[in-house]
Amino acid sequence: MKNLLVIALVAIGIASCNEKKDYDKVFNDPILYCKTVHELNTVVMGNNFSPIVASRNYTYAAVAGYEVIAGGYPDKYYSLAGQVRGLTSVPKPEAGKKIDFEFASILAYCKLGEAVTFPAGSMKEYVDSLKQLAKDHGMPDDVMKNSIEYADTVGAVIMAWSKKDNYLQTRGAPEYTVMDSPGRWVPTPPAYSPAAEPHWMEIRTIVMDSATQFIPPPPFKFNITDKNSDYYKEVIAIKNATDSLTPEQAHIADFWDDNPFKLNVSGHLMFGTKKFSPPGHWMSIVGIAAQKANADFGTTVCAFAKTSIALFDAFIQCWDEKYRHNTIRPETVINKYIDPNWRPHLQTPPFPEYTCGHSTGSAAAAEALTNVFGDNFSYTDTTELEFGIKSRSFKSFRDAALENNWARFYGGIHFHSSCIVSTEYGKKVGDLVVTRLKMKKT
Repeated sequence: MKNLLVIALVAIGIASCNEKKDYDKVFNDPILYCKTVHELNTVVMGNNFSPIVASRNYTYAAVAGYEVIAGGYPDKYYSLAGQVRGLTSVPKPEAGKKIDFEFASILAYCKLGEAVTFPAGSMKEYVDSLKQLAKDHGMPDDVMKNSIEYADTVGAVIMAWSKKDNYLQTRGAPEYTVMDSPGRWVPTPPAYSPAAEPHWMEIRTIVMDSATQFIPPPPFKFNITDKNSDYYKEVIAIKNATDSLTPEQAHIADFWDDNPFKLNVSGHLMFGTKKFSPPGHWMSIVGIAAQKANADFGTTVCAFAKTSIALFDAFIQCWDEKYRHNTIRPETVINKYIDPNWRPHLQTPPFPEYTCGHSTGSAAAAEALTNVFGDNFSYTDTTELEFGIKSRSFKSFRDAALENNWARFYGGIHFHSSCIVSTEYGKKVGDLVVTRLKMKKT
């Protein structure tokens, strides 16, 4: 019996010696942060959030994750408090407390990701797995406790900040009034959904002074009777292009489709298919770039935060313009005046045509990423593989944003002139974010 006890104690001792104590290495891996963003991306997609609202989901989550890192490494990163609209201060970690800031950053990201607009508990299983991972790799109880507390503390401040952005107020705002007058937007097939987020320009911006800081020139005047008018030429150009797409052009359109909920109709059968939205696609690109650049944890967190902020403000700027002019979609014009049976290659989203949200957001995101990783940063975008669409390679982030212009045109949902203007003004938003925000210290 005594010998058995000795053997048991020896076995416990050996097991104890073999217990993993590398929690710091596990959570210092930026790939884990990228996986966390992908997890959030999947939750956003699963809950049918529109691209506009999705931009908000990613931003507050990314800012929470970033502020934990800024608090933990003040010699390397600036807090966004005092730099962005409405965020005055963020608590610093308590002196003397041992905190794993990378672990806390991921937890704060998850906390805000779930809390901003998601059903309660949507990321609980994933968060529980992170905590178990910490235990499995030997994180001491006090470090675990302190890290969770700091994540919660920072998360609570970012949550309070988010609640003052006018989002809840816009939920009860009057619906868009549909008026079937020449040149004005009306719902499109097959779902004929109501106008999405007609009050989004009322959301508090983060870096821009207001939604009207960058106002593009007005779109071409609606004129479908004069074949020499700029507007008529745009209509014919998009019809002709969509009617004769090459396989490469179709692939470009499909790759940048990013329709979070496509309604498929076959006879009496209707079903939806889901993909990442435009902001979700760019969140994926951030992760791809960070891994290719072999960026450290802090740089990766910074890249997600800066890009999401650029996307957030870009959508506000774009939506202000959309509902200023309320322009009709190509599909509606062509069906009414040229060919009632014509359909675009992509499904038309439910909001006015001018300007283009995807082009605006892509241009803004490209500027943010160029600022972090540099220009001429070539990469292969594998985002769409999980949706059965082959990858595409780009010479730079700006190169990708320019291709997106053609994608919306080839898809038959935006006039190319709209996309060109959208890129110009999205770049203005991205430039502003890059210029105004001090994040990583040199």
